[in-house]
Amino acid sequence: ICEGDEEYEYLEKLISLGIWSKEYHFQLENAEGNGNIPARYQNKYQNSSSDLVLIFCDTDKKPYEQYIDIKRKINDFHGIENAADQVIIYGNPCTLQIIIEHWDDVVLSSHKKKKNAPVIFNLTGIVGYKGRADQRQELFSRITKENYQEMRDRIKKMPSDDTVEGSTNFGKFIQYFTTDDTKWIQTINDSLDG
Repeated sequence: ICEGDEEYEYLEKLISLGIWSKEYHFQLENAEGNGNIPARYQNKYQNSSSDLVLIFCDTDKKPYEQYIDIKRKINDFHGIENAADQVIIYGNPCTLQIIIEHWDDVVLSSHKKKKNAPVIFNLTGIVGYKGRADQRQELFSRITKENYQEMRDRIKKMPSDDTVEGSTNFGKFIQYFTTDDTKWIQTINDSLDG
């Protein structure tokens, strides 16, 4: 379940590169806003034939109210305290924090596109990035197998505490997605069953 267009199109691009194990078939769904994530997750979890349902979203800005609300609803749904930590892939403050790691090791201090536009310009040459469809297309067209490897190396060094700016747990999921051993899926499912 992708929070919005940026998350959906970014994962779509990574999947198209053929960099992850052929053991997995990814089905992306655009929630079209973080407020829709819990309901979409619950629906997919209960009604789909997927082996695992994951969420890809921003933490947004402190005090992370919407993100914390998503986590609370996922935990309540499963009836266990840390269910959300098992199924949410996040970027703090936003998914752009992960995306820019394809080009450089930069810590964003804001989720606001206007504030991050100069960083995007410096790294990619895209002028006035606001997250429009044409700009996203241009941004993702610059993602390659080569800079994916650079991003992968960079995010391994990033903190994985979702309360810290410039953090993500995407590195852990990349490791999962690249292994042919699917036991991690059962491990997560077992933890969700309590």
